[in-house]
Amino acid sequence: MTADTTAADAVLAADLATRAGHLLLQLRARMGYDDPAALRAAGDQHSHEFLLAELTASRPDDAVLSEEGTDDLTRLDADRVWIVDPLDGTSEYGERDRTDWAVHVALWERGSRGFDNVPGLTAAAVALPARRTTLSTDGHFPALPAAGDHARLAVSRSRAPEFVAEVAATVGAALTPIGSAGMKAMSILLGEADAYVHRGRMKEWDSAAPAAVAAAAGLHVSRLDGSPLTFNTEERLTLDLLICQPALAGPLLAAVASATEPG
Repeated sequence: MTADTTAADAVLAADLATRAGHLLLQLRARMGYDDPAALRAAGDQHSHEFLLAELTASRPDDAVLSEEGTDDLTRLDADRVWIVDPLDGTSEYGERDRTDWAVHVALWERGSRGFDNVPGLTAAAVALPARRTTLSTDGHFPALPAAGDHARLAVSRSRAPEFVAEVAATVGAALTPIGSAGMKAMSILLGEADAYVHRGRMKEWDSAAPAAVAAAAGLHVSRLDGSPLTFNTEERLTLDLLICQPALAGPLLAAVASATEPG
């Protein structure tokens, strides 16, 4: 792939994530919140159908791995695979006034160097529709904010694991509850957190776009042992994840290594 093609893919990722976000906002306004389950289901399905149709039209030779689609394992032999989460943070999407949900669009290319510690990922975008913001590898992200004196670790607002609390205590960090995985990762670029530590399996559509955008913006991205992430696997799993301010990578990796193993 040429540089021009990669740039065009990044622009496409940002455009599709943004437009899917607009669709989700319109759906939210039209359906309201009287039936949150119906709103969430409609959001997942409408955004998926939009992204699949647009990718089929604009990149007909590429494979697509979507949370809401059937997994066609021919993607394992494809040279280009779009990894998308049509609605990351479905729970938050169904709650009035919550903005911590996202749309993820990422492209994996066989044999590509990609970004630091995310080989294969060459283009990506994370849209934060309720904030009217899209962060992407085409350079549309803010300048990397300076880390403060007291680090903030983004965690689940409903089920923060004891492991992360232990890591936070080791490095003297505070826990910052946030909804979707995409919002947790992007909160670092927005200056609202300094790190996102996740132990345990997550799906590739949860991690691919946030990891690529974060790496392109200059954040540290890796597994919890410091090794690179892998994508377009048969299992579709990211086994664990660290995204953080570069200065925090060493202390956090050391804290993770010394943390108590789950029973």
